[in-house]
Amino acid sequence: MGHDWVHAALASDSRFLIDLRLGPRTMATAVAMVAVVAACCTGAMPLLLVDGHLPYPAAILQVFGVVKHGRRKGGRGRPKLDRLKPPPGLLVGVVNKMADASGHVFKVRRRALFGRLKDVRQRIRALGIGTDVNTSHVERLNGTCRGCVARLARRTRDVSRRRPPLRSSLSLWRDVYNWCRPQSGLPAGTTPAVAIGLAAAAWSVRRYVTHPVHADELGRLLWAEQLEKLLTPAVPARDRRKAVPTS
Repeated sequence: MGHDWVHAALASDSRFLIDLRLGPRTMATAVAMVAVVAACCTGAMPLLLVDGHLPYPAAILQVFGVVKHGRRKGGRGRPKLDRLKPPPGLLVGVVNKMADASGHVFKVRRRALFGRLKDVRQRIRALGIGTDVNTSHVERLNGTCRGCVARLARRTRDVSRRRPPLRSSLSLWRDVYNWCRPQSGLPAGTTPAVAIGLAAAAWSVRRYVTHPVHADELGRLLWAEQLEKLLTPAVPARDRRKAVPTS
């Protein structure tokens, strides 16, 4: 979609689509995606499986990181600056796909960004989403989204030349996917919303359209405040450029 990409955050065990947004592949978009995932997580640290997008390590540290205070060794030299470190229990697996000039993938490298690779694989097996680090569920979701949203189809006349119509189409499809579409990877007749306990049964499209889904003003303010806290780094970014002397 020009300079914009469709970014997706998926709970692989329940197939619940946490976030689906349109934006450039920048650090700000990556931080916003990670912050939404963190806001939806309660209790234990989540398992994150990502691709080799360069902003992800810094974005994950900005949202989940805790402050590691710098200390001088031996009491000499300049004091070390505070920096962020991953909290205990955070597991992040990365899948790097290497392709040739024609776009064919010839090698896949799997590694642990935070935590031990052994622990990441053990958590993946416990959740029942595979045996090794993978992003197959998100890739399958991307194919389903492209096949259902006409504005994303290749070689189509229904192209989106403006962001608002495409954003509206993606938001509508995200809700239908979560509430109305039973998933083959779940028990028969189970939607992602049913899998996580938000609904008792699959909704019809009519029920979704007529259901009052708008949150009250207090709920919007609380959600915005929670996201603002997650988006604010514990250690502010420092400008490493040297200051220009002034007369």
